[in-house]
Amino acid sequence: MDKEKLFALLSLLPQATADTVYMTLASALFACILGFPLGAFLYCTSPAGLSPRTLPYNALSRIVNLFRSLPFIILMILLIPLSRFIIGTSIGPTAVIIPLSIAAAPFVARIVEAALSEVDGGVLVAAKAMGSTNMQIIRKVLIPEALPALVSGLALTIINLIGYSAMAGAIGGGGLGDLAIRYGYYRFRTDVTIAAVIIILILVEIVQLTGTAVSRSLLSKR
Repeated sequence: MDKEKLFALLSLLPQATADTVYMTLASALFACILGFPLGAFLYCTSPAGLSPRTLPYNALSRIVNLFRSLPFIILMILLIPLSRFIIGTSIGPTAVIIPLSIAAAPFVARIVEAALSEVDGGVLVAAKAMGSTNMQIIRKVLIPEALPALVSGLALTIINLIGYSAMAGAIGGGGLGDLAIRYGYYRFRTDVTIAAVIIILILVEIVQLTGTAVSRSLLSKR
């Protein structure tokens, strides 16, 4: 392949990068919308939570574990009809947001549950002594106290979603994964694949550094 064709392939990187960022951020938003209430409910109904409920906790916990244990590529195939029903198509960056969000939501739920569980029990006792309701405790005590851990968990979620979005390229998801497979692997262009991988690594590093910086900043303000 001559330099002009190689340049033409590499010129696809900006759009592929934009598609990956779009898929990742949109699915992270929806995953938080779905996963945060689930995580708060898991914490509240857990044996050490604000309102222990064994049956609801065990039932929801098993459902969360079930979705977390499914390999993303299989989950994405299973959700193709749902993507086609909602978006009108099962391929492309927008369609992939649905399986990405559903795959990440259980992960977010566990992160939220763990972060809330780490809050000092003495703070909760003081809040209850002041007559705060469970909802007030969650909003005004648990979330502010757990915010650094929640930010770190969000960064980890976004990093996982970047990896998931790359896998989605194997079945028409678009983005850097699609570029690496369709133009790199299938056409035996190792340089194109390496370029896509480098950009993915850069994105991961940016997210990790940003999450760490924000989390440390929140801790320093306490």
